[in-house]
Amino acid sequence: MRSKRAELLVGCFIVLGLAAFVYLAVQVSGLGFASKKDTYQIVARFDDIGGLSDRAKVTIAGVTVGSVDSITYDKELYMAKVTMNIESDVHNIPDDSSIAILTSGLLGEKYLGISIGADDKMLKNGDEIHDTQSALVLENLISQFLFNKTSGSDK
Repeated sequence: MRSKRAELLVGCFIVLGLAAFVYLAVQVSGLGFASKKDTYQIVARFDDIGGLSDRAKVTIAGVTVGSVDSITYDKELYMAKVTMNIESDVHNIPDDSSIAILTSGLLGEKYLGISIGADDKMLKNGDEIHDTQSALVLENLISQFLFNKTSGSDK
C-alpha cells in the first residue's frame, strides 16, 4: 500500500516538474501567457539589422516599451524595414527621436533603443522614425581593423 502511494506521489512530482519546465520555456521564449496590451505601430528603416529578430524588445531609457513586430526588406530603398508595436500608454515619443540597434553585453541579444528627441509633435500609429543607427556588426569591425592593419604595414 505504501509503495503505491509513494509511486503516485513521485508521478505527481514529475508531472508538476514538467509543467513548471514548460511554463518557464514559454516565458523565456517571449511568447508568454500574459494578455496582449493595447499597442500602436511605428516603423524604422536600417541599412543593417545585424541579427535583430522578431519579438526583440524596444526600450526607452532601458525600460521595455514594446517589441519588434516584423522585419521586411524594402526593395525600393534597399533597406530593412522594422515595424514595432509600442504600448499605447507610451504615447509621448517625439517625432524627432532616434532609434539604434543595441546589444545586451558583448555577444548578447539585439534590441532597439529609442533616444527621445525634443519636438512638440508626437509619433502616432503608422509614423516612421527617420533618425536610425544600424547594428554594430562585430565581424565588420574585425575586418576593418585587419584591413587597416595590413594597409598600414605597407607604408
